Amino acid sequence: MTMKNRFLVTLGVVFSAGVATADTISEQSVIDAQTAWGEGIVAISETHATGGDYAARAATHINDLYAYGMTDVMFKPTLAADDQFREDFAEALSYFVGTEGTEDTGFAIKGWTNVRWENNGIFTTDDAAIAMGNYYFTGPDGSETKVEYSFGYVMDDEGQLRINLHHSSLPYAPS
Repeated sequence: MTMKNRFLVTLGVVFSAGVATADTISEQSVIDAQTAWGEGIVAISETHATGGDYAARAATHINDLYAYGMTDVMFKPTLAADDQFREDFAEALSYFVGTEGTEDTGFAIKGWTNVRWENNGIFTTDDAAIAMGNYYFTGPDGSETKVEYSFGYVMDDEGQLRINLHHSSLPYAPS
């Protein structure tokens, strides 16, 4: 087992061993995927603020950027305690837009105006990538909320990155 493969196994991230593609994942393609994710969150917030169909916008966001239906997706949202892990599309949608009677108040409809990424590291292979760092969500009042993240990506049949691992949490704050 190579050092790279030991690293991937240690992380517990499963990558496909399918047919190799002519495309390889670059750091820039991960950055582009991060930008698209952030722009999607802002678009969901804007759609909600203007009275539009924000649930449909969130569904598009999930369908375009996550690997649900392609492979298992390991999604641990920041503000989730009762339903910590979102194994399917419906659970992810509930987190982003809210569901009455649950802990989900709609993370993506909080009025976010920007998402800024600071990568601590990006690791890529031919058909998978991992990125970890902090991202900052700008609220309607201009304040930023710092959140720690780890995202994993796999390449779909069209060469687009899809999220198969999304873990985010608020930074530790000693009392």
